[in-house]
Amino acid sequence: MKKRRGFIQIAILHLLKEESMHGYQMMKELESRSGGLYSASAGTVYPALQELTERAMIGLDPTSDKKTYEIKEKGNARLAEFANRREGDFWDEWKARWVWQNSDEATELKSAMELWEAELHKAIKQSRKSPEKTTKLKDFVKEITERLQKENR
Repeated sequence: MKKRRGFIQIAILHLLKEESMHGYQMMKELESRSGGLYSASAGTVYPALQELTERAMIGLDPTSDKKTYEIKEKGNARLAEFANRREGDFWDEWKARWVWQNSDEATELKSAMELWEAELHKAIKQSRKSPEKTTKLKDFVKEITERLQKENR
């Protein structure tokens, strides 16, 4: 699954495990389960539905007059795999994710990351002119990566 839509796809699979739904229902239900903090767009949900359909995790409900989706065996297997790597209720995690993304801390972190990314691109550009700068930058990135890996254990 693509990283950007992975969590949305898992949420869709969870919804379809509960009942068959059409796209608009899913968008409204995703918003509701986030406590109104996330408003799913057609540009997010429909590509996720397309990818899940292509991967045979969901399909159209043949008994419905509307374009209603249902979960398939592969979708249930994906949910089980996801659940094995997580603890707790998915919908609690869903809501907590959107609460955090709307927090001041998340906004500050995003700003800091954007500044860091801009400075990194400048450093990459400068390092093209000097093997010494390239080595220093590579060592710096390696050090930061190792520190993050240590923090994430």
